[in-house]
Amino acid sequence: MRENIETVAIITGASRGLGQALALGLMNHSTAVITVSRSHDAVLAMHANDHGYDLQQIQADLANPAAAEQAAHTIMASLPATARRYVLINNAGMVDPMALADQLDTAAPITAAFTLNVTSVMLLTSAFLQAVRPLKADIRIMNISSGAGRGPTPGWGVYCATKAALDLYTRVVDAEQHGVKIVAIAPGVVDTAMQTGIREASPDNFPNVARFQALHTQGQLASPENVAARLLNYLNDTSFGTTVIDDIRNHS
Repeated sequence: MRENIETVAIITGASRGLGQALALGLMNHSTAVITVSRSHDAVLAMHANDHGYDLQQIQADLANPAAAEQAAHTIMASLPATARRYVLINNAGMVDPMALADQLDTAAPITAAFTLNVTSVMLLTSAFLQAVRPLKADIRIMNISSGAGRGPTPGWGVYCATKAALDLYTRVVDAEQHGVKIVAIAPGVVDTAMQTGIREASPDNFPNVARFQALHTQGQLASPENVAARLLNYLNDTSFGTTVIDDIRNHS
C-alpha cells in the first residue's frame, strides 16, 4: 500500500453490479480499495492496473459463516493506521429464497441469506470498529439496505426480514456511539443481476413479479453507475450520518 494513501475503503460484493460500480468509483490515487467477493474481478484489476490505483481483492463467500469471520479478521488485521479516512461499505446481499411463508421450509437457503445479509455485516463491522478505534480519523460505514426492510412484500419474507434486521442493527451501532458515522441506505431499484433473478421468479413464489418486469420494460431501473455515483457523493457529504435510515432517492 502506497504511503500517500488518505482513504482506505472496504466494500463487499464488488465483483458485479452496484458493488463493482462503487469500487470503480472509489478508486483514485489517494484511496486504497479493498474488496470482498466470491470471485476475482478482472474488470477491477484491469482498471487498477491501468491507472496505478491501490486495489486488494479478497475472495470469500460471505454467505458462509466461517468464511465471513475469517475474511473480517484477515482484512482488519492488516488495515494501515496512517489514513485520514476509513470507509466500510457493506453492499453484498441476496434476495433468494423467494417464496411465500408456507413454502419457506428449508433451513439452508434461509440461513445463507441471513448470514450474507446480516451476520457478515455484523462480523465485518465488529472487526472494523476494533481496528479503527485507536485511530484519529474520519470513520464512515454505509450499509446498503432496501425498501424491502421497511414494508412487507409477499414472497420476500426472508429478504424483508434480513433488511429490516440490517436497518435496526445500524440504529443500534449508531446508538452505541462508537465515534463513527453510520447509515443504512436504500439504493432504489437498480438494474443488476439481482433484478434479473427477480424478474425470472415464478408468480407463485413472488406475486409482485409483474411489477418488476414492467419497471424493466419501461426503462425505469436506475443504472448501477448512476446510483453508485450518488451513493459516493452522499458518503462524502458533511450531512452523512445525520439520518441513520435513509434512501438515496432523498438526495439529488
